[in-house]
Amino acid sequence: MLLGQMILSPHSSLCSSSFAYLSICLPVCITFTSTSLGKVQRDRTMGLIVMRRLRRRCFCHRHKYIPFCSSSSHWVDEDDGFWKEQIKNEELAWSHNLAHVITQWAQCFTNAMVGPRSWFGSLFFRNSNKRHTSGEKIDYPLSPLQEQRLQRLQERLQVPYDETRPDHQEALRALWHAAFPDISLKGLISEQWKDMGWQGPNPSTDFRGCGFVSLENLLFFARTYPASFQRLLFKQEGMRAAWEYPFAVAGINVTFMLIKMLDLYSEKPKSVPGLNFIRILSEDEEAFDVLYCIAFQMMDAQWLAMCASYMQFNEVLQVTRTQLERELALEDIRRIQDLPAYNLLYH
Repeated sequence: MLLGQMILSPHSSLCSSSFAYLSICLPVCITFTSTSLGKVQRDRTMGLIVMRRLRRRCFCHRHKYIPFCSSSSHWVDEDDGFWKEQIKNEELAWSHNLAHVITQWAQCFTNAMVGPRSWFGSLFFRNSNKRHTSGEKIDYPLSPLQEQRLQRLQERLQVPYDETRPDHQEALRALWHAAFPDISLKGLISEQWKDMGWQGPNPSTDFRGCGFVSLENLLFFARTYPASFQRLLFKQEGMRAAWEYPFAVAGINVTFMLIKMLDLYSEKPKSVPGLNFIRILSEDEEAFDVLYCIAFQMMDAQWLAMCASYMQFNEVLQVTRTQLERELALEDIRRIQDLPAYNLLYH
């Protein structure tokens, strides 16, 4: 995907606060651990000393403790060495355990604060994401302007491509001249059309699936963002596959994907991306055509990122749709230019 899961950036304010929290809590935990382990060490050391003293006494038949006689002085020296060695080993073990516990505490806090599945970060992001899931169905009243703009767009979707209409023929010729300005078109039915990515010599057969609006989208793309249009048409960027997607047919599929994603055949959209788009449409009546250009550019970028080939086109298109839905579900999107992917058109 163009964007994967969110990982807290080491430069973000949340991450900074997390490390600040870590710097406060970790010394406290270390102090607590040191105190606890220190108490255990003192208790164990005192136990060793008591046992040592007990071993330096003997038990008589009258149940009284009597000190060792002077003849046992050599044995006592060996006993002193033994217990000193035991205490030294205990101290070394205690130091090792303390260092291990400190390491474990540090790792635990680091994973909790800045890990890719951070529970600390999810406390901040979980609630905001809940209200903006792209698949959520909601009902929202439309303003008169929004209803008017939506109705006009839906009327465009109902127009089929008619190869006998002069205005449709002229639009098709205009698309050719925008794509190949230095090459003369021999006719509306010609093998030349395959150079643009149509399936056969007659492009009208490809328009049947989506209507005249798909031709309008391609022509708008060629006229409004000619540099981006040419880059995609001639596959000028990235490592291209041996079997590339056909440009024109891919454009028709992008149009159809947007219509389904925005639920434009319904009376009004009920998804968050669809309703946000209607708000954008009320600000800019060309929003659908601009969104088409963005989606086409996103699809090509995703194609390159996935190192895809022709048989993976539908998968690439689905990933593109998912990413576009996420961008349209963002809170701060008010204009089509606010979409993060809009900048791809000027890359």
